[in-house]
Amino acid sequence: MIMGNVLEMHNITKRFPGVLASDKVSFELRQGEIHVLLGENGAGKSTLMNIVYGLIQPDEGDISINGKPVKINSPVDALMHGVGMVHQNFMLVPNMTVAENVAIGKEPRHGLFLDLEQVKQKIQQFSRDFGLDLDPDRYIWQLSAGEQQRVEIFKALYRGADILILDEPTAVLSPPEIEALFRILRSFVKAGKSIILITHKLNEIMGISDRITVMRRGQVQGTVDTAQVDKKQLANMLVGRDVVFPVARQQTVAGDVAASLQHLEVQGDHGKAAVLDFNLEVHAGEIVGIAGVDGNGQSELIEAIVGLREIKSGRLLIGSEDATRMPAFKRIDAGLKYVPADRKGRGVAPDLSIVDNSVMKNYRMAPYSSHGILKPEAIRKFAGNLVKKYDVRCASIDTLVGTLSGGNMQKLLFARETSDNPRLLVVEHPTQGLDIGAIEYVRKILLDKRDEGTAILLISADLDEVLELSDKVVVMYEGAAVHECRQEEINREIIGMAMAGMN
Repeated sequence: MIMGNVLEMHNITKRFPGVLASDKVSFELRQGEIHVLLGENGAGKSTLMNIVYGLIQPDEGDISINGKPVKINSPVDALMHGVGMVHQNFMLVPNMTVAENVAIGKEPRHGLFLDLEQVKQKIQQFSRDFGLDLDPDRYIWQLSAGEQQRVEIFKALYRGADILILDEPTAVLSPPEIEALFRILRSFVKAGKSIILITHKLNEIMGISDRITVMRRGQVQGTVDTAQVDKKQLANMLVGRDVVFPVARQQTVAGDVAASLQHLEVQGDHGKAAVLDFNLEVHAGEIVGIAGVDGNGQSELIEAIVGLREIKSGRLLIGSEDATRMPAFKRIDAGLKYVPADRKGRGVAPDLSIVDNSVMKNYRMAPYSSHGILKPEAIRKFAGNLVKKYDVRCASIDTLVGTLSGGNMQKLLFARETSDNPRLLVVEHPTQGLDIGAIEYVRKILLDKRDEGTAILLISADLDEVLELSDKVVVMYEGAAVHECRQEEINREIIGMAMAGMN
C-alpha cells in the first residue's frame, strides 16, 4: 500500500564547471512505491541520486526524510537515515563469502571475536522474508550476476535501508534473473520499503513501476503515474521529439557467407576453455545476434574473432580467407571491423583528437598516407566528413575524444568502423550506457549497414535489442551455442531459459 512521502527533495541545484547538472529539481518518493527516475545521459538523474546518497552535496535546496530536514554529507550519513544504494558495478570481494562481504564495515562482535553466525542468521531471515535465496557460505566468485546483485541489496538492508536506490539494476541479468529481481522488489514494497530505480529500459519500467519522473537537461519534465502513460509518451518526454521504437527493419535476403566459425575453441584467462566447439556462419546482409548472460564466453569469442585472443583449435574464415592465425591488422585489411563494449578503453584513444581517432585503423592506406608519410589534409577532410555524416556533436574535429558524451563517442566509433562498408562488422554491447535518443540512432546505423550488405555479428546483454535487430539469434551458455533460431522462429521464453542454462 502506497502511503505518504518518505523522501522529499526541494529545489535541488548542483553546478559543475561549465555544467548545470541539477536546476531547482524537486522530487518526492512515497512509502511503499517503486519510483523510476528516467532520463538521457547527462539529464541529471545520477547527480540527484548521488546527492541523496551523500556522494556529492547540493549547492542549493533541501532534503527531508520522513518529514524531517536532513543533511547528508556521506554514504554513512545516508545509511543512518535509512537510504541505501546498489550501483551498476558491484563492489564485492570475490574471494570472500556472502556473509563476509555483508559484514564488511559493520562487523558484529562477540566479545573480541567476529560473530559471523549473527550475519548468517540475518541473511537466512531476509532470504525467507523477501525471497533473496542467498547461501551465506558461498564465495562471491561462485555466484551469478543476479546472485551478486542480491548480495549488494542485502548489504543495504543489513545496514537498515528503508529507501533503496538501484542504478541500472537489470543491465547484466538474464530474463529469469530479472523476473526474480522484480519479485524481490515487489516483496520489499509490500513490507513498506520504498525503491528508486534508475533505468532506460521502457518495457521494464512499464512492468515494475508505480510512478515515473522524467528528467531532461537537469530539469524535471514531469512525474506521471505509470498506468496513465505508454512507452511512446515517455520517450517523447525524454528527448522532446518523437522516437521510433522498435526501429523499423526490412526483410532482406542474406548473401554469401562473410564469416565462418568452424569448431572454434578458445581458452579463458585462467587456462580453462571459454568457448567450446562453436560453429556459426554470418552472411552478407544479415545480423546474427548472440544472446547470453555476461561471462558465458561471449567476450572470449569476440576477442578470438578480432585477433585479440588466440584460437586454440578450429578455423575462422573471413570470406574465403583463413584468418585463424592471421594478425589483427590483416583481419582489418580483409574487411573485419570491430566496435568494442569498452569504447573509451579499447575503442578510442580518449587523449587524442577526433582527427587522430578517425584514421586509427586505416592511416597506412591511401589517401591518408603515401610511402609511409601521412597526409594531414586528406585526414582532416575525412574526419570532417565523418563528423558531419554521423552527426557527431563536437566543438571541432580537433576536440579530444575523451571529452565527448558516451553517445557521441559511440557515433564516432561507428563512423570509423563502418565508413568503408566492411565485410564483417562485430559489435559488442553497442548501446550500453546510452540514452534513448542515442540508442535509436545506433540501432538505425546497424540496420542501414545490414541493408547495404554488411554482415553483422551483434553481442548484447540487452535481450530486447538482440530480438529486435537480429535475423538469426544464437544463445551462448558456458561457452557453447545451446540454441539457434531465425527471426520468424523467435520464442522469448525459450531463449530466456536457454540463457539461464535451462534448455
